[in-house]
Amino acid sequence: MIKKVLAALILTTSAPVIAQTAAQPTAATPAPRLIVAIAVDQFSADLFSEYRPYYTGGLKRLTQGAVFPRGYQSHAATETCPGHSTILTGSRPSRTGIIANSWFDLGANRADKVIYCAEDENQPGTSSNNYVVSPIHLRVPTLGDRMKAANPATRVVSVAGKDRAAVMMGGPKADHVWWMSAKGFVSYAGVPVPPLVQQVNAAYAQRIAQGNPGFELPQQCVAKDFPVSIGKDKTVGTGRFERAPGVVGSFRVSPELDAMTLAFAAAAIKSMELGRQAQTDLIAIGLSATDYIGHSYGTEGTESCIQIDRLDRELGAFFDRLDSDGIDYAVVLTADHGGHDLPERHQLNAMPEEQRVDPALAPKALGRAVAASTGISGKTLIHGDGPSGDLYFDRSLTRAERAKVESATLALLRAHRQVEVVFTKAQIAATPSPSGPPESWSLIQEARASFDPERSGDLLLLLKPRVMPISNPFPGYVATHGSPWDMDRRVPMLFWRKGMRSFEQPLGVETADILPTLAALIDLPVPKDEIDGRCLDLIAGEGDSCAGK
Repeated sequence: MIKKVLAALILTTSAPVIAQTAAQPTAATPAPRLIVAIAVDQFSADLFSEYRPYYTGGLKRLTQGAVFPRGYQSHAATETCPGHSTILTGSRPSRTGIIANSWFDLGANRADKVIYCAEDENQPGTSSNNYVVSPIHLRVPTLGDRMKAANPATRVVSVAGKDRAAVMMGGPKADHVWWMSAKGFVSYAGVPVPPLVQQVNAAYAQRIAQGNPGFELPQQCVAKDFPVSIGKDKTVGTGRFERAPGVVGSFRVSPELDAMTLAFAAAAIKSMELGRQAQTDLIAIGLSATDYIGHSYGTEGTESCIQIDRLDRELGAFFDRLDSDGIDYAVVLTADHGGHDLPERHQLNAMPEEQRVDPALAPKALGRAVAASTGISGKTLIHGDGPSGDLYFDRSLTRAERAKVESATLALLRAHRQVEVVFTKAQIAATPSPSGPPESWSLIQEARASFDPERSGDLLLLLKPRVMPISNPFPGYVATHGSPWDMDRRVPMLFWRKGMRSFEQPLGVETADILPTLAALIDLPVPKDEIDGRCLDLIAGEGDSCAGK
């Protein structure tokens, strides 16, 4: 049976939407037996709205539920790990502790001071590139953790294309946490590989061996089919995801990755009989291909267009499978952050002011300039992950040296034409946690929502809106996200359950609102002082799904 599920779902060619005829859910409707929480990596609100007229599959179905097109990853650090940490915790990064994909701990007991968000850096012989995956840095419980605390019979499964997506959505108490590697799906060190995962990985190996001739170009993608030059010898914008038999590397940078992840999720639901018992179960699904494709090709070429079309189809087939199995399930779909297309294509398409970041803003170059201006040499003055975000001063500096370095760094950055603002740690710490509509927050309020006094840097560097923080693009990394601007903060938030009356709320909401909203559906109490989000009413018109919750 599991093999049939895999065969039916992997790279489906059609995904019709099944008519929904159930009665409208009310506040008194029993809890769903299964919650399906889906995060589509780098699925911005802009991408969602751009292709909305063309949805025919799973995304079409979700637009027939409760649609919040202006969801916000409300914090400034719009990266994968912080974003995923908000979705099922009800909390912003300032509370989850996940302030970035990586941060610096200059006191760490190893040569590599970079800390990856989903690693245990205390494991001997590890580094931020060769790490042991762990949820230890997540400081708050996930929805699954809370569900299991309330009812130990609850089953929680998290499956994703990336380890950090699976870990941050699953939480430390999940029964199963699996993510894609070059060899197939893997889990935490020492976790045995059950027969289901062996079957899924066998299907993956077969898919790799077969190759992929590429995908047909949907009609809505034809206008995007033109090459864009990047550098001297690379073009993007016309790809179809052809893959030779046996080639592993390009598998994840294609719709094939999401198809395999959804096939695994469907097989797990079937094998574990999720949603078939008295309690509510949870499966979290991290779909990572849109992000890999956005980084590799940008968001506005045929590659991204084909990906969204395939995503819609694969989600449709996945939901059809759940329907055919008669499962009472509720879905939420959102994203960990948005994304920004490459400057070269924007320059061709009416945005000549788009530009790449000045290499002088990279931490090493900045440190050399500060050393020259202060006369302090012989050490790395400034540590950072790139030409934006958190910057850390060397800990061996004396108080006087540190003051000189901070003053010189601020002067250099604030005079730079590509810099919007630089905040000091003290400025951010003194700012109250933000409240009110996320679309109205100031930059320092966004920064506060990402701030952790132990993990955040000494300075926070934010670039101007149309500056891509990649100086020299290379294969696999031509565009990115991570800014405090709406192109990266805004994501869709879509809720669906069979029979619910559709409505659309265009005002801003936060991804931190997802946990209390889902908790209300299953009558799970969550103390309001433990989270940042609020419950969203999913009942159109009279009635309130949050009432008394």
